[in-house]
Amino acid sequence: MKRAGLLQICLAGVLWGTGGLAVQVIRDSSSDGAPLSATTISAYRTTIAALVLLVACLATRRAGGVLRLLRERPGPTVFIGLATASYQALYFASVVWVGVTVSTVVSLGVAPLALTVRDAVRHHRRPDLVEVLTVLAALGGLVLVSSSAGLGETGPHPVAGVLAAIASGSAYAVATAVGEPLARSTPPLVLTTSATVVGACGLVPVALVAGGPFTTGDPVALGTLLYLGALTFALAYALLYSGLRTTSSSAAVVATLFEPVTAAVAAAVFLDERLTALGLAGIVLVVAAIAGTAREKHPTGAGPVADPDPGRDQGHDTVTGFRDGR
Repeated sequence: MKRAGLLQICLAGVLWGTGGLAVQVIRDSSSDGAPLSATTISAYRTTIAALVLLVACLATRRAGGVLRLLRERPGPTVFIGLATASYQALYFASVVWVGVTVSTVVSLGVAPLALTVRDAVRHHRRPDLVEVLTVLAALGGLVLVSSSAGLGETGPHPVAGVLAAIASGSAYAVATAVGEPLARSTPPLVLTTSATVVGACGLVPVALVAGGPFTTGDPVALGTLLYLGALTFALAYALLYSGLRTTSSSAAVVATLFEPVTAAVAAAVFLDERLTALGLAGIVLVVAAIAGTAREKHPTGAGPVADPDPGRDQGHDTVTGFRDGR
C-alpha cells in the first residue's frame, strides 16, 4: 500500500513537472496582446480545477461530503487551500525576482529538510542514516537537475526572491504536513475539491489586484489552460492526497521531486534544451532518494478512510469517486 501511495505522489510530481512548459506555451501563444501574467495563469488554473472537481463531486454524489468537511473541519481545510494558493504565488514571484534555478532549488529543497527536522522533533529521535542519505541525495539531485537546465539567470531582486522561495517551500511543507492526517480521514476527491475551491477564492482576488490582461482568445492558450487546471491541478492533487493516505508527508515531499526531473526531460524533448551529464546524474540521485523513502523505517500507517457523506451510494473509487468496476 505504501509503495502504491508513493507511486501516486510520483505521478502527481510528473504532472506538475509539465506545468512550466504549459505556462510557456500559454505565454508564447498570446498573440492578441500582452501575455497573461503568471499570477493570472495560476488563478485560471486553480479556478478551472475547482470547477472540474465540483462537477466530479456532483456526478459521484460527493458534494455532501465537501459541504460536511467545510462545516466540520473548516480550520485545516481552509488552511490547506490558502497555503496551496500561497506557495504557487510565492514561487512565481520568486522566479521573477531571482530566476528559475534558484527558485526551484530553494523552494523544493526547503520542504524535505523542514519535514525531516519536524519528524525528528516529533518522535524525539535523530534522523537515521537512511533518512539523512535520502534527503542529501534528493537535494543533490535537485541542484544538478535544476542547474543543468540552463535557467539560472539571476533576477533583479535576489534577496527578495530567495525569501519568497523559502516562504513558498515552507508553505508547501506545512500544507503537506497538515493535509496528511486529514487525507487519512477524508476521501481524496472531497479533500481536493474543498481545498481547491478555497484556494481559488483566495487566489483570484490577488490576480485581479495584480492587474491584467485577464483574457486571451488564442485556442492553443485556452486549451493549455484547461490542461493546466484539469490535469496538473485537479488530477495531480487528487493523486497527492490519495498517496498521503499511506505515505508520510516527509516521504511525499521527496517523491514530488519528480517535478523538476519531468520539467528537465520535457524541456529536452520539446524545447531542444540539452540535458547534460550532470542533469542525468541528478535524475539518478532523485530516483534513488525516492527509492529510499520506500524503505523508510518509521512509516505512519493509515486506517480506514472515514466517509464524510455516509448517505451516498458505496462502491466508488477513493481517488476519483467513480464507481469501481473491478
